[in-house]
Amino acid sequence: MYFEKLCAYLSELPEVESIALGGSRAGTRYDEKSDYDLYVYEKSPLSEETRLNILKECCSYIELGNHFWELEDNCTLKDGIDIDILHRNLDAFSKDISSVVVDHVAHNGYTTCMWHNLLHSKILFDREGKFRDLQEKYTVPYPSQLKKNVIERNMRLLSGNLPSYDKQIIKALKRNDIVSVNHRTAAYMESYFDIIFAMNELTHPGEKRMVQIALEQARVLPQDFEKNLTVLYQDLFAHPQNVEHDIVTLTENLKLCLSTLA
Repeated sequence: MYFEKLCAYLSELPEVESIALGGSRAGTRYDEKSDYDLYVYEKSPLSEETRLNILKECCSYIELGNHFWELEDNCTLKDGIDIDILHRNLDAFSKDISSVVVDHVAHNGYTTCMWHNLLHSKILFDREGKFRDLQEKYTVPYPSQLKKNVIERNMRLLSGNLPSYDKQIIKALKRNDIVSVNHRTAAYMESYFDIIFAMNELTHPGEKRMVQIALEQARVLPQDFEKNLTVLYQDLFAHPQNVEHDIVTLTENLKLCLSTLA
């Protein structure tokens, strides 16, 4: 009720071009308590006053204008369900996706997340059909050059260079710097999973349920993929003396898997 009311209010604003639902609510993996991820695409920014007036009608709790990652209003609807409202410019969003899909620019992990977000968003409102046009434009096969660039860039981050994550993790272990170990292991996983999804020509789904999605959708995975990830995380702080071996195993199995695709 309150979600639909909020969307109706937003769709009446002339600045709003499109409204899309993302996250679990856009698919099938949700229940009645699942949060909402709502993307509001605007040709010019909505004022805080305008947003607040609408949110007061639909929300019992409001955090207006959080800007930790993107411009967001993080709220709780009056029916008790949390909602993250992300405000975007559609042209800027399109350019970000073009740099990846057309220009084949690889990132340090999460390269194709925005592309995935576009393709898997559920359109709730589309004033001139621009969002639908964008979805259709980028519903294309995974570019081979992008795949190559993602794998090459992120493999170099995993191993083989002085700044590579495997070396940084080992140095942090020797310093007994558990915070740094955790930080560098997280970075290692960002690049590791970017490679996993790229080698399978899958867009990156984001940071949640990556192992589960890879197991369900990937055509090829490294030997003992799930087992070796579990072992690493069990060893990180309980058996740190094993972590170097765990990282080497993950890296070498990934290299072997990639060699079978060549």
